Amino acid sequence: MAVLPIVLHPDPILRRKARPVQKIGPALRRLLDDMAETMYAAPGVGLAGPQVGVLKRVIVADCGEPHGLLKLINPEILEAEGAEVGTEGCLSIPGYVGEVERAARVKVTALTPEGRRVWIEAEGLWARCLQHEIDHLDGVLYIDKATNVREVPPAEAQEKAEGGSDAESDPAAVRSGEDG
Repeated sequence: MAVLPIVLHPDPILRRKARPVQKIGPALRRLLDDMAETMYAAPGVGLAGPQVGVLKRVIVADCGEPHGLLKLINPEILEAEGAEVGTEGCLSIPGYVGEVERAARVKVTALTPEGRRVWIEAEGLWARCLQHEIDHLDGVLYIDKATNVREVPPAEAQEKAEGGSDAESDPAAVRSGEDG
């Protein structure tokens, strides 16, 4: 496994729509492993393909229980309920956070690296993270939806990145990535 370079805003790849994965094989599984290692090294709670320069619909996320590490291929939101405002950050936009309204609960379907179809019901930080990472696959960044975007001191940004209150660098920020 390897730590991959994280693409930073305003790189135009972050605004492009990722393509669906057509074939799941060893190269894609290796990419997902590398993305997970990159996410943990950052540290963050999610990472999407475009964030590592790969325009494929893949994400990794780990917001703790009840799901642990998820490696998802072609994820899509089937249902979304409720609304919550939370602080988000992003590994591709270091040093900034903002308040984002997102669904409080989501149901997502995706393929696993083994090619199995899964359905995930998530709420709270997990719901926020999955929405944040799936947005990345459509070229949407949290700053497009955020209010009160502000710079944060490095110590606060680090706390949020370790599960503070952003998805990706906090419970409200997440990413994803993949290779076919």
